[in-house]
Amino acid sequence: MRIYKFIILFLFIGLSSRLISAQQVPAEVENIPYLVTFGNEAETYWGDDDFCQVFFFLIPEDYSDPVYIRVFDPDCGGKVDEINFGFDTQTEFSIYGGVGCWSDKDAQGTQPIGNYRSGNLLDSRVFGIDPEYDGKWYTFGPFDPRDGEFSDEFNGYYFKIITQGISGNDGNLYQYYLSIEEDRNVSVEGGNAFTYEYTFRLWNDTVNISHIYPYVEDGTVRVKQRNFDWDSDGRIDIYSVDRNNSSAIVSGEDYWSESEIVIMEGEVGKSLDFQFVKRKTPLVVNNNVVITTMNQYEENLRFFTKPIGGVPKYKSVPVFEPDDE
Repeated sequence: MRIYKFIILFLFIGLSSRLISAQQVPAEVENIPYLVTFGNEAETYWGDDDFCQVFFFLIPEDYSDPVYIRVFDPDCGGKVDEINFGFDTQTEFSIYGGVGCWSDKDAQGTQPIGNYRSGNLLDSRVFGIDPEYDGKWYTFGPFDPRDGEFSDEFNGYYFKIITQGISGNDGNLYQYYLSIEEDRNVSVEGGNAFTYEYTFRLWNDTVNISHIYPYVEDGTVRVKQRNFDWDSDGRIDIYSVDRNNSSAIVSGEDYWSESEIVIMEGEVGKSLDFQFVKRKTPLVVNNNVVITTMNQYEENLRFFTKPIGGVPKYKSVPVFEPDDE
């Protein structure tokens, strides 16, 4: 008698999007220790291509109470930050809202050129070596959600935060949090955050795998990823609901590499999962990496900290193998 064995090929286990806290940037599900921005006098081989990082916060339309944008360790001079022959770096954090803060095409770019500071400047502060905020939180706000720019795509208001190294050559490592309280990190229900170019620090071990989640918009048939200064530190694997691991071409020190994948039907309107898997030996420490994605029209795609559709679960395919017992 022929007996069939039921085999599950692979299951990429994920979490429901309802359980993901998106207000922390990087988010817990991304498993990234810090964002990083270097002073504008640094060499790019330290892992920052343009010394500027732009993030957007999304606040739901039906939320009307004040919000705060908090920055952890905004100064550049403590144990978290990356020193380069003595700390001398100043970093500017600026908050924008109003019409154009997101919708202006330059704001959706990956370089600090043109009108990337579009919108209304709501608040700004420059940090250097400041022990008062070393390893502590600094809070911008309060902000009325309606001071942001409304978008009907996700029925919410956008705020922009630009972090830019304006002097020096050290690396400022930091985190954000979108909060409903000034002195505590309390999430805005239904909020989210995204960027078009992600510059971040990898873990100094070979165990932790970091994730980022580019969102595949309607009409996308191909996605090109570009990564900078990966230092040949292992692999970048790509998963989705329909994809059981595609490999991305990775860069070495101080240059860009790129590769392209064809998008499957089930991936449209959802997030992909890019996994950064460090090589075992030799251990690369203090590795900072930059990554962008774009569609076939060279329009930049967004990395949402709360993946749209939830963390991707690969849909395993049942296969029957005959057993001739």
